[in-house]
Parts: sequence; structure tokens; C-alpha cells
Amino acid sequence: MRHPLLLGCYLLIWGVSFVSGGETESPPVPDEYRRLVPLQLLPLLHAPEVHQEIKLSSHQVEQLEAWFAEVDGPWFRARILTPDNQLKEQAQIEANTRMWLEQNFTSSQRQRLQQIEWQSLGTRMILRNDFARELGVTSAQQRQLADLAAKNEEVSNNSSKESPSKRNEAAATANQKELAAVKTILTAEQQRRFRDVVGSNFDTQKLHRIYPMAPELVPTKTWFNSDPITLASQRGKVVLVHFYAFQCHNCQANFPIYRRWHEKLAERGVVVLGIQTPETPTERDPKAVCKAASETKLAFPILIDVDSENWKAWGNTMWPTVYVIDKRGYIRHWWQGELNWQGATGDKTVEQIVDAALAEPDPAE
Repeated sequence: MRHPLLLGCYLLIWGVSFVSGGETESPPVPDEYRRLVPLQLLPLLHAPEVHQEIKLSSHQVEQLEAWFAEVDGPWFRARILTPDNQLKEQAQIEANTRMWLEQNFTSSQRQRLQQIEWQSLGTRMILRNDFARELGVTSAQQRQLADLAAKNEEVSNNSSKESPSKRNEAAATANQKELAAVKTILTAEQQRRFRDVVGSNFDTQKLHRIYPMAPELVPTKTWFNSDPITLASQRGKVVLVHFYAFQCHNCQANFPIYRRWHEKLAERGVVVLGIQTPETPTERDPKAVCKAASETKLAFPILIDVDSENWKAWGNTMWPTVYVIDKRGYIRHWWQGELNWQGATGDKTVEQIVDAALAEPDPAE
């Protein structure tokens, strides 16, 4: 998964990082540049470090989490839409969130959030109307950067089938070109005022909690190994939710890892929870699901989701998929497919994230 805040590395040479925030009479990003400017507001609002930086009170954090309960589901599910529909859906959610911020954050909090948002965008902040107004960037200057950014996006798309190292190398080269271009696009006066406009440096690349709250489980008639539970009841624990189908060979390859996690991590406050979603007619029979779980020694709670309601609520697309949910109910990571496919070490990746999540304070602290 691509970290949505990696663009902040673009301007590290200038000693800054970036984000976005308030609006005036025009939209933050001109329609012609919308595909070139990532939507960063929601990931940033989920990060505790941002809460601290903009000085949110505990009451404001509670209000923010109540807002997340409304928008995080649609936001998370939007990731599986076509690019055009995804952009439309996420842009609407972000616009609604900005209106909410107007009512619930102070002007100084919104201003600092806007600076952080600009910083998270790296050079692409120049394509935002609010930043352009503050720095006096002209439409001609925006066009210069947009042309280069579009070429860099094309390079990134063309390298999508390359190895990770090749992709990273291509991305780094493209980033450097944009950075070098910005120094020539901006006037000397604009460069002089740049730091005053974006504010003090805030490193968005160090943020770890940038994904939505996990959707609550949709109640179903049948559970195995457990009475019905909710994710809300598991606050204070790290939860490993995995979607599977018992006749799926790729899912079966993960079963030994799920058993190990259930046996070894429970005493540390980790809950393994399976969601059996049918792929074949046989998997729609709860008795067959329970029999298969017994035979394969899956002893953790299993939600039998005959109607695929949880699959839909999570916007899941693949058997198997594992989600890591932290003590406060936020998704921290997800892994699609076999955890050890062709030498992959997905189980170790998940375990490292679990370790980090376990080390975090409990919700009550």
C-alpha cells in the first residue's frame, strides 16, 4: 500500500513538509489539476500527532471521532471504486469535513492544519488555490508545475509493473525533477516568503495512524467458537480481522499463521477474528463452515457472513485479506492474499505492526 502522505518528501531539501485546510470562495484545487493533487485532509485528521500539533482538546477529539463514525465507512469503501468515482466520492467527503471543521475547530487550529496539509503535498501544494493565493502564485506558474507533474505521473504509471526498487527509483527521480523545477518556477520573492506561508516544519512521513476507523461488524445469525461480539467491545485490544473462505486454497495457506497468532498473541491482548464470506455454494452452509473450522483447528471467533454484509461494509475485494485494528479501533494496515506467497513475509509485517500497536497507550489513558 502506498502511504498517502509520502509526497511530503518533495520539499525536504527546503526543510519543510506539507498538508491542506480551510477554504474560501473557490475550491481548494482547480478541476483541471484535481488528479495531480492527493486528498490528504482525512489521513491527517486521523493522526494523533496532528491533534497534538493543532492543540485539539480531549472534547474536540471526541467530536472528531464521532464525525469519523459517519464518514470513515464511505471513505474506506471508496478505495475500491473506479478512479473517477473514487475521486468524486472522496472529494465530497473531504468537502463535508471542511464544513464540519468550520463549526468545530478554531481559526488558529484550521490555519495550522492547512499549513500541515500543504506540507504533506510537497511541490503539488502550488496547484492548490488557497496556497497560490497566500504566496501569490500565478496561473501560469501553476501550469508549469502541472505539466511536469503530469509527466511524472505518467512515469509512475508506466513503472507500475517494475520491481519495488525500480519503482522507487523512478519515483525519486521524478520527485527531484519537480523539486528542482519549483525553485525555477517560483520568484525570488515567493521563495523568500515560502516558509512564512507554510509555517514551521511538520514531518508527515512519521505519522502511523492515517487510516479510518474499522467498520463495526454487521450482526449475523451464526457465530462459531464465540457468542456474537462487536469491535467496540474489543477496545483496548489489538484485533486481527481476516476475511476468508474455507475452500479457498490461498486462505488455507494462511491458516497455520492464524492459529499461531491465536495461540501466541492472545495473552498479549490480541484477538484473532475470522469472517467467513462464501465464494462457493457449499460455503453458504453454516454447518459446513463450522465443520471445516473444526477440522482445520481454527479455534478463534468466526463470524459466518452468509449474505456477505460485512464484506460489503468493509469494501473487501479479495480472499484472504487481513486487517490490523489498534486499541482505539483504527485500521493500521491490511494485507491482501497469502501472507507468505512466493517468499513474502506478510506475517512478519503484520506482527511488527501489532507490536507497535500493543505498545501504544490504552484508550482510557
